[in-house]
Amino acid sequence: MDNDGKAANNGQLVAEARNDPAAFVQLYRGHYDAIFRYCVHRLFERQTAEDVTSAVFLSVVENFGRFRGGEQQFRNWLYKIATNAVNNHLRQAARRNVLLKRACEQVNNQDSTDAPAEKLALLKEAVLALKPRYQTIITLRFFENLKLTEIAEVLGSSPGTIRSQLARALAKLRKVLATEFIKKSEVTKNEQ
Repeated sequence: MDNDGKAANNGQLVAEARNDPAAFVQLYRGHYDAIFRYCVHRLFERQTAEDVTSAVFLSVVENFGRFRGGEQQFRNWLYKIATNAVNNHLRQAARRNVLLKRACEQVNNQDSTDAPAEKLALLKEAVLALKPRYQTIITLRFFENLKLTEIAEVLGSSPGTIRSQLARALAKLRKVLATEFIKKSEVTKNEQ
């Protein structure tokens, strides 16, 4: 089937899902992995991402009657709900600090020669140090491979705004990573 036919069928599936639970299950199955992956990339914890993804789809079920649009709008609506759910979760009491401490503990518990794990922990720490909006933009762009126009629709902004916010987010991420690298280098020198 060509892409136009597939898109038409997907648009039909959204319309059918309003009255047919089996069609809704197909929509759920077709989008669950992407939403779960997005939540994992934002939260860095599989179990927490599973919980948040469940909350996202519960919200979808509760609000599906009010949704108007086709397949692309449905996908963007899911990301918007997921973004709100992740941000709400991160706002809860000291959740960020717990995630950062766990990532650092995992690095400290591993052999110091495990460079990829250390780099991943530094990246996680750097991303979590950004504002939630910047975290969202970076995750949607680089982990979910959404286009700037799609991110703009998900976040209710213009593509130009998203482009400039992405540039600022990347600049801050570079600065945080450079600072962490310098700190790590100084610690290594002091240990020698």
